Amino acid sequence: MSIALQMWSLHARAQQDLLGTLDHVAALGFTAVELYDLYGHPPSAVRAHLDNLGLELCSAHAPFPHGPEATAILDRYAELGADTLIWSLEPDEFSTPDDVRRGAARINEAVANAAPYNLRIGYHNHFAEFRNTFDDRPAYDLLLAELHPAVVLELDTYWAKTGGADPAALATALGPRLEYLHLKDGPAQGMNDYLVPYGEGVLDLPAVIHANPSVRWHIVELDRSQHELDALLRECRAYLVRRLGER
Repeated sequence: MSIALQMWSLHARAQQDLLGTLDHVAALGFTAVELYDLYGHPPSAVRAHLDNLGLELCSAHAPFPHGPEATAILDRYAELGADTLIWSLEPDEFSTPDDVRRGAARINEAVANAAPYNLRIGYHNHFAEFRNTFDDRPAYDLLLAELHPAVVLELDTYWAKTGGADPAALATALGPRLEYLHLKDGPAQGMNDYLVPYGEGVLDLPAVIHANPSVRWHIVELDRSQHELDALLRECRAYLVRRLGER
């Protein structure tokens, strides 16, 4: 189990200077990242910079490689040296069972497209997957039933809680497909929540962190907060180090 930073946490800064932001991430003490975007940089240049900093790339958020853009996406992230591409469906794709099935079909197409590149496809949830239900079961259950078994799962524990799920119980139930956890804390009310230091919100993070031994990566992500960002990132990382060890 290792600790990484999702680069969306520093999105505004990375848009202006991705390589400098990676320098900053390393200075904050992180040894691994999950990229959100390359912001126009050549993939090989980003890879070289990661290697120079000793930053491991645990995965990358990138649109599902399907349709006419599939080859360009796959070429880009193969050049980067990523092994797993993770993305989400939109909230309105959980409105009806047929919407979910269509979304799952796109993801399954992405799995087939990625296979020749030895790239894996992962799914990252928000909260519509849990707030929307069909026959008293969350839409997430239908999505998982429709997805190719090769799709790995990244559980955003905060958005699952916001949608009404029990993140620790869910993490346990997902079994070996669950390899990534997104960790954040706050009131778990909606998309505009301000996030707080780990342990000061409503999530039972100790239970979540240890819920599933298949989890390979515990990923710090801060969407928005009223706290000073660098201090909060350091504090979140330190919280995980205390509970998981230095990784």
